[in-house]
Amino acid sequence: MRILLFFIFIAMASTSKAQFATDIITGAEQTEEYLPLLKNKKVALVVNPTSLISNTHLVDSLLKLSINITKVFAPEHGYKGTADAGEHLINDRDKKSNLEIISLYGHHKKPTTDDLQNVDIIVFDIQDVGVRFYTYISTLHYVMQAAAENNKTVLILDRPNPNGNYIDGPILQKKYTSFVGMHPVPVVHGLTIAEYAKMINGENWLSDKPEKIVRCKLEVVTCKNYNHNKFYKLPIKPSPNLPNMISVYLYPSVCFFEGTNISLGRGTDKPFQQFGHPSFTNFQYSFTPQSMEGAKSPPCINQKCFGMDLSNLLEDSLQKSAFINIDYVLKAYKNYPDKAHFFTPFFSSLAGTNQFQQQIEDGLTSAQIKKSWQAGLKKYKATQAKYRLYQ
Repeated sequence: MRILLFFIFIAMASTSKAQFATDIITGAEQTEEYLPLLKNKKVALVVNPTSLISNTHLVDSLLKLSINITKVFAPEHGYKGTADAGEHLINDRDKKSNLEIISLYGHHKKPTTDDLQNVDIIVFDIQDVGVRFYTYISTLHYVMQAAAENNKTVLILDRPNPNGNYIDGPILQKKYTSFVGMHPVPVVHGLTIAEYAKMINGENWLSDKPEKIVRCKLEVVTCKNYNHNKFYKLPIKPSPNLPNMISVYLYPSVCFFEGTNISLGRGTDKPFQQFGHPSFTNFQYSFTPQSMEGAKSPPCINQKCFGMDLSNLLEDSLQKSAFINIDYVLKAYKNYPDKAHFFTPFFSSLAGTNQFQQQIEDGLTSAQIKKSWQAGLKKYKATQAKYRLYQ
């Protein structure tokens, strides 16, 4: 009997763990597919620490293969991936390769004509997390736009979307267009980087004028053995404050706190896995944000915050939930004593609309709020279906 119970326990334990696909081959790993496009070309790379082939960075791999890399572009958080969200970055040189590194953040989000001198093709290889306000897709937009204007080709080395199994959230309204939301898509858009690039091209979003057609010359190396219902464990954190898969899965739900006075754990060992504030009195759990790499001046720094710990949620349950959980924000708003100062203007930039904030202030339930998203989501799903490369 004890032996039987032991094996039952082992089976239960194994099913409680997230099931990740191990047969997926990323675009970058398929060098035989794209080396012919790079041979005898002057190559620029848009990369960060996630741009890996096994444990080797794409820059190092291509240099060993005698590819002529002329410069490197880096998105938010920089080439090394350690900068704070929103931190100003300066151009630099890689000490190992002596390659010029150009920051595509801050006041220089779009490559200039001068930047693209001595460039024939731009390789984009960055791990995304499938969320509208995660700024790598905004960098993708500007890279494609600059390439179109300067007659350059963009090669996308595709990677799986860890939140690619669902689509959810309010659709961005044009008046709220910003670097944390450039296109009329929901918060969770359900596409890989390559699929999203095809949609940018196909929907003519590169054009500043609807009557003018702007297209980027696009090449894609797709992932092998991937579909949108497969779960892929990221081999490296995609940005400083998304350290594990739980944070990646919670990100679409809790990032709204960035537009409030609530801490979501920046400056702790559980960023995007907890939330709280010094003024909360109905919570026992607490944490204290401190200055650290990737969070030099976090909200509520050095203040004891009371709130909720979400880090103990099971990965597999988060994977399969397939929706944005707005109950966290509703609960925080309900418990915040100074409701007139709960939100900051950035909240509507993240939501892509001012309606979401108004609905919360009006006391609507999560079901009522999410019902208001459905018409927009239905229209978007029909649009994005045209650009899917995977089932």
